[in-house]
Amino acid sequence: MAKNQEYSAENITVLEGLEAVRKRPGMYIGSVSRKGLNHLIYEIVDNSVDEHLAGFCDTIKVTLEKNGSCTVEDNGRGIPVGMHEKGISAARLVFTTLHAGGKFDNDAYKTSGGLHGVGSSVVNALSAWLDLEVYRDGKVYHDRYERGNPVIELEQGLLPVTGKTRKSGTKINFLPDAEIFEKTWFKEDDVKSRLHETAYLNPKLTIIFEDRRGQTLDHVEFHEEEGIVGFVKDLNKKVEAVHDVVYFQGEHEGITVEAAFQYTNEFHENVLGFCNNIYNAEGGTHLTGFKTVFTTVINSYARELGVLKEKDSNFTGADVRNGMTAVISIKHPDPRFEGQTKTKLDNQDAARITSKITGEEIQRYFDKNLDNLKKVISCAEKAAKIRKTEEKAKTNLLTKQKFSFDSNGKLANCESRDASICEIFIVEGDSAGGSAKTARDRNFQAILPIRGKILNVEKASIDKVLANAEIKTMINAFGCGFSEGYGNDFDISKLRYDKIIIMADADVDGAHISTLLLTLFYRFMPELIFEGHIYIAMPPLYKAIPSKGEEEYLYDDIALKKYRKRRKGAFTLQRYKGLGEMDAEQLWETTLNPKTRILKRVEIEDARMASDVTEMLMGTEVPPRREFIHEHAQDAELDI
Repeated sequence: MAKNQEYSAENITVLEGLEAVRKRPGMYIGSVSRKGLNHLIYEIVDNSVDEHLAGFCDTIKVTLEKNGSCTVEDNGRGIPVGMHEKGISAARLVFTTLHAGGKFDNDAYKTSGGLHGVGSSVVNALSAWLDLEVYRDGKVYHDRYERGNPVIELEQGLLPVTGKTRKSGTKINFLPDAEIFEKTWFKEDDVKSRLHETAYLNPKLTIIFEDRRGQTLDHVEFHEEEGIVGFVKDLNKKVEAVHDVVYFQGEHEGITVEAAFQYTNEFHENVLGFCNNIYNAEGGTHLTGFKTVFTTVINSYARELGVLKEKDSNFTGADVRNGMTAVISIKHPDPRFEGQTKTKLDNQDAARITSKITGEEIQRYFDKNLDNLKKVISCAEKAAKIRKTEEKAKTNLLTKQKFSFDSNGKLANCESRDASICEIFIVEGDSAGGSAKTARDRNFQAILPIRGKILNVEKASIDKVLANAEIKTMINAFGCGFSEGYGNDFDISKLRYDKIIIMADADVDGAHISTLLLTLFYRFMPELIFEGHIYIAMPPLYKAIPSKGEEEYLYDDIALKKYRKRRKGAFTLQRYKGLGEMDAEQLWETTLNPKTRILKRVEIEDARMASDVTEMLMGTEVPPRREFIHEHAQDAELDI
């Protein structure tokens, strides 16, 4: 590893102070749910990974401690502790000032995932306490904070020295603040999956994970020498591969592109994009560049080989990616993301350079590997033939009568046509649907009642999916089409509602209906989830009616517990088992009124894990599902 590059207090650049983080944590970490909680770990780990990318760190250790805190330690250079021009230690500045860090100084870091320079300070602001040790220049430096405020006095503006050491690096131990987060118990499966993903993207990095919270120590080491080739193999471990993994990389104008792909006999694509080690859930320009040029190259080869005749139309992008699993990872010196959670890459040069390198490399590979080229074209040909056969045999899923999308069902539409303010409620049952139609604000709220449980699309063939009356009604109501290649391709820009809200009973059947709907959206309209349009309504579980004072709705058992603690007099408790038990006024007040309701937005943090869990829980294989239930039995919320 390189050890001589200068990284000192002068490299730390300050942009602005740290004021609003505790007031609006969602702006910085996405949410205060379990996802946002885990994001605290990722912010600190990403800083350590940046040290690895700069050539100064090869080991990161992440420990979930017994007291609920998390420790992240690396063997990098250690955060600079020298005197900054602001008059205090650079390390203190990093943890107390928003947009302060080495990521804005190109001499300190060439590429970085922690671009915004808010990671360390945000974690500090959202922690009940944070303890810092820096190992640098043979000394151990110490600092400590409580809710973002330093509690250790500086010595002549510098951190106190507490000992000597031969190692270098940074050790951060923090406890999330229960005043900020809904839950403060880290989800070990999510953390492990993210760390494993990071190890795949950095084949020379070792990440050690320990969970000390249980009765037995959970110790795992992630070191993936095959890099993203191993990542693709892991993604395809349960399916039949058509050929070996193809890998290429290249660099142009300071941007490095690395990609690996493999085709399988499955009828769907799985293409994941990363920029500077950050997973881009909503994709971005690098994926656009990869997909566009791949489609162009395969069509060109198909014509050269005579698979596509002069009169034939080109394969579509969906045809070409049918069966493809791919990981595209780029390193960009100045990436632009949408928001701190970095779900979508926005640099136009990323599209151009990814396209250029992909085009050159896959042509070089396929020129030397004709058999694999023919296998890839065969996958595209198979997908195209299915489409064309449906059209010719009049079994096109959109034109054949039993597959038509023209049914409006019992949709009660709203009056406004401004999609940015409109919302549609998918309501379980006719009685609840009737109440919702009466209660709604018809200016911007549409109601779509569905009868019982829809089809489980994970187990069904595509023709059965599109023959289902409830699914057809939803597709027609949303207005943005369905998947690709069935005559009415999905187009998010045509979506008629900004919010699609699932409104089901707060019982086991209601949870099952919600799960079936989410499986449909995830498998066939994933952009609805990735772009934040899917919500779950949270109707109250209880209504507390005191002998004196105002009635109050309680949305869960935690709220009930808090109510019992603060309530001194007697009260009657009404338990709602179903939406149909509420009259229109109650339904408006608790579930429909934007000013008083509670909604949960559905988000996907880890695409690989989401796909695996969906397949396991909703698919046909029983043993993996049984094992999953055994492992996560303690996480279940029982309705008894």
